[in-house]
Amino acid sequence: MDIRSVAIMGAGHGGLAAAADLTRRGFEVRLHARRDESLSPIRAQGGIATKGVQTGVVPIKLMTADVAEAIHGADLVMLVVPSVAHEFYAAALAPHLTPGQPVFVNPGHTGGGLHFVHSLREAGYRDSVNTCEGVTLTYICRKTGPAEVDIFSMVKNLKFAAFPGKHADELFAAIKKLYPEIVLSSSVLETGLTNINAVFHTPGMLMNAGWIEDTGGDFLFYREGITPAVGRVTAEVDRERLAVAKALSVPSASFLETFYQAGLTTKEAADSGDISRACVESVPNKSIKSPPSLDHRYVHEDVGYGLVPFAAFGYLAGVETPTIDALIHLCSQLMGIPYAETGLTLDKMGLAGIGPDQTWLEVWADPAVSRNTHSITVESDSARFELKIENVPTDENPRTGRIVALSTLAALKRLVDPLTVGT
Repeated sequence: MDIRSVAIMGAGHGGLAAAADLTRRGFEVRLHARRDESLSPIRAQGGIATKGVQTGVVPIKLMTADVAEAIHGADLVMLVVPSVAHEFYAAALAPHLTPGQPVFVNPGHTGGGLHFVHSLREAGYRDSVNTCEGVTLTYICRKTGPAEVDIFSMVKNLKFAAFPGKHADELFAAIKKLYPEIVLSSSVLETGLTNINAVFHTPGMLMNAGWIEDTGGDFLFYREGITPAVGRVTAEVDRERLAVAKALSVPSASFLETFYQAGLTTKEAADSGDISRACVESVPNKSIKSPPSLDHRYVHEDVGYGLVPFAAFGYLAGVETPTIDALIHLCSQLMGIPYAETGLTLDKMGLAGIGPDQTWLEVWADPAVSRNTHSITVESDSARFELKIENVPTDENPRTGRIVALSTLAALKRLVDPLTVGT
């Protein structure tokens, strides 16, 4: 897979950084924004003005508010938007994506790739999907004006995965030419459960709510806002996240290890075990100010599309997440939004089953069959499997299999057994 043309969907912090960076490196870039007026300042200026690790004005070949125009013939569609916009873009892209056209969800955060594919299907897209994601945005950056972006650094050792997983090697090889720092992970569950933004942004916003409202965010979020107390709460959120990953047999690393590997703090701070110190010593984040209000993606995205799926995965794994649950509840009260309902649930990720309306059951009566036969077929984007059970009927009642009585006895026995192995 050779990528030369990239359709970048989204003209926010990451979209402008990606458009300028990739154009400067020789890729043909098409930049899409939902509203054409968002692109007008860039056209008037003659391109995107960059500061930080890159400087100068970078002209963009195509800028449009037309989705079809943006992605037509593109070698790669890159979704560079907050998680809350995945559903919108899935519906907008569904009529125009070509079969197998690769989509890079940058960033995927927690469950972003799963959510995007499920939303594509909900929007009526039935062709093959070829999606991949990075756990966080490939750039540390901030949009400092309508046509200006400050790029502080590129994220290092960025975890990357594909969904369906069968495309992982091919997509990894292709995307690595754009972003050499990506590292192939085992699955989108590994990338999703490595979303450290949700781990520390949420405590930082909640525990600094008064300061944010009083000053309009006039303080350094990471250097001044992640105090030792905020760091201790963050550490507990991280402990619960790691417990969920372990229960699901998903590889993961601590917040501090991930923060250090991403190039966001010093080794000494990471080794100290002190999250507050790690944030204070974060050079790429040193000048980033707090959001100006609580109405910000650090709450909406990192709670609804970070902590909510963390808790959902915990429910699947049978792991309690009391600190995560408390933060979800308090932020819901803070904002007047029921994040546990509006956020990224198992159903929105396509992990809650398809429901009775789409589940087909056929019952056949065949006098020639000597056994009660149950056949179950499951089809998904990642796999297809079949399960077939042939029960030997009882002599007394041929409509009932012998296994029924044995299963009943086993279930009753488990209720009183002091030790149970397996399920």
